[in-house]
Amino acid sequence: MAQERRALITGASSGIGKATALAFAESGIQVALVSRNQTKLEEVAKVAMDYGVTAKAYSVDLADVSHVSERLAAIAQEFGAIDILVNNAGMGYTGSLQDTPLSAWQTVLDLNLTSVFQCIQAVLPGMRQRQQGTIINVASVAGHQVFPNWGAYCVSKFGLVALSKTLAIEERVNGIRVVTISPGSVNTPIWDTDTVQADFDRSHMLTPEIVAQSILYTALLPDQAVVEEMMLMPNIGTF
Repeated sequence: MAQERRALITGASSGIGKATALAFAESGIQVALVSRNQTKLEEVAKVAMDYGVTAKAYSVDLADVSHVSERLAAIAQEFGAIDILVNNAGMGYTGSLQDTPLSAWQTVLDLNLTSVFQCIQAVLPGMRQRQQGTIINVASVAGHQVFPNWGAYCVSKFGLVALSKTLAIEERVNGIRVVTISPGSVNTPIWDTDTVQADFDRSHMLTPEIVAQSILYTALLPDQAVVEEMMLMPNIGTF
């Protein structure tokens, strides 16, 4: 009988997170879904359960970084030992560095970087105890190259890449795999948010489902193998 696996996915109410939750569910992985929007989460959970897995929705404001670790630890306690953590929640922000208010800068860093750090700290003790686990951090091509007017976002994603690389080195001895996936432009609701002003042809972007399949691939690798870094780009390149 195949081992039952449990995954916790942040930003699971839409976009890459939603697509990942459904891809995991289809593969038989139990899923704990985290984001702010309880209603949307429950809709995703309902579809996931059609694949015969347990799927539960947990409303958490990950931007409230002072409470993230305790909330995620409580979810792990209630849902069961987390084998796979997918840190996908994040936000976009456009504006020159000179014109970026400190409050906006802090909000981007809190959600895109500090909340990931807190999610990791919540599940890591259990993974260490079991001497196994996979942590998948969804970064961005903007964590490897900079784009004008995306300064705060680029800094947050460069930081996330550094966090992932450091964690990978520290936790290998504990049997924990750390994966960084850096997609190029993906057609998600991030482009429709108030904090992003950009006019791109979204038809050429990656789809959330393509990214989700790549995340699933890294999660399903045998324990003795790991994809530490993956750059996933639209075939027309960055735009």
